[in-house]
Amino acid sequence: MENHEKSNVIVELYDLPLTRRKDDRFGRVVTVRSLSEDDLIAMAVSRRTDLSPTTIRASMDIMQELAIEQIINGASVSFGLGYFNLSVNGIFIGDNASWDSSKHHLSINITPTTNLRKAVKDCKVDVRGMATSGPVINTVTDVNSGEVNSRLTPGGGVNMAGNKIKITGDKMVGITLTNQATSEITAIPPTSVLVNNPRNITFITPNTLINGDYKLSLTTQYSNSSTSLKEPRTYIFDYILNVSV
Repeated sequence: MENHEKSNVIVELYDLPLTRRKDDRFGRVVTVRSLSEDDLIAMAVSRRTDLSPTTIRASMDIMQELAIEQIINGASVSFGLGYFNLSVNGIFIGDNASWDSSKHHLSINITPTTNLRKAVKDCKVDVRGMATSGPVINTVTDVNSGEVNSRLTPGGGVNMAGNKIKITGDKMVGITLTNQATSEITAIPPTSVLVNNPRNITFITPNTLINGDYKLSLTTQYSNSSTSLKEPRTYIFDYILNVSV
């Protein structure tokens, strides 16, 4: 089912303030759309009419359950677009040290498959110049764990860094978290935003946040000028943020 002939990504440029050159830029791939598993299943059915959505979904669920079962029992698993295995984070003191969940945790290593790496290498890139001026989120740091661009802790602090991200305006502005499995949207209350600056925001996540994968969105009418934008602009963070308690 490979279909990479028209593979193409768009890259927009942003200011790189960390260097001495004023004309240095960094590129960011434009996310043209977000696809769920159901979207991929519908696309697969359109290409293979002999397969039903129910059959594909059942097969995916079974394979995912088996892969998870084996990974959490110490196996290295090749599944889908990557190779998965567990690694250990944290320092152990002494030869007979035991596991301490307050100091140690397991993390997942993911290595892209050869097919995925080749497809990315062969992809055509269209650089269309400077991005439209608007909010950009560079990093989201979970204060409790220290992890960057990967995790959220219910009731914990989050440090967000970027550009033009200050939340201002009188329309539907603010930060939201969208559960990728249920599509349920959780809004961060204004009272939970502790720091609100153009380049950094600190907020507290709701302690009722359930386990799952989330997309973070920020909407603001902030402008460098003294007047706010007439219409709000939304930035959807590139990384999936996981909640697992």
